[in-house]
Amino acid sequence: MNHDILGRQQLYPVTIEVNGRSRRGHSTTRMLLSDYLRHELGLTGTHVGCEHGVCGACTVQLDGVACRSCLTLAVQADGRRVDTVESLAGEGGVLSELQAAFKRHHALQCGFCTAGILMSSTDWLQRLRQQGRKPSEQDVRDMLSGHLCRCTGYAPIVKALMEVADA
Repeated sequence: MNHDILGRQQLYPVTIEVNGRSRRGHSTTRMLLSDYLRHELGLTGTHVGCEHGVCGACTVQLDGVACRSCLTLAVQADGRRVDTVESLAGEGGVLSELQAAFKRHHALQCGFCTAGILMSSTDWLQRLRQQGRKPSEQDVRDMLSGHLCRCTGYAPIVKALMEVADA
């Protein structure tokens, strides 16, 4: 008997508001959000590193909150808002305040971890601003502890984040 009870191979329609635009594709029940974004929608700015939620390279924002897209199923994002690193730049590719600070401080080397760090940092800085708080350097380092930079370029990343936090 070859009965696919769970419909593992069946494709389901998934509609997500991605970076302000409604996007529709298809996903199996087990497809990760990171794979859906990259392979179904062609948004390759979201990187996949460890596939265990440890390195943070796949971080996106789901309904405005940073989350690991390698730990989220695409079907869980159906009907929700997802923002990827592609959403950060403005009209004509003008860099966001944080992206510009990363550029000024040379806060990326190979760039693999950068997208995830930018998405987590954007969410984190926004929440701190809503609370009227400015982070200490130790706060920045604690936040970055959820991200692995294989090039170990943390010092310029901290400088870029501190510049934006102090602005």
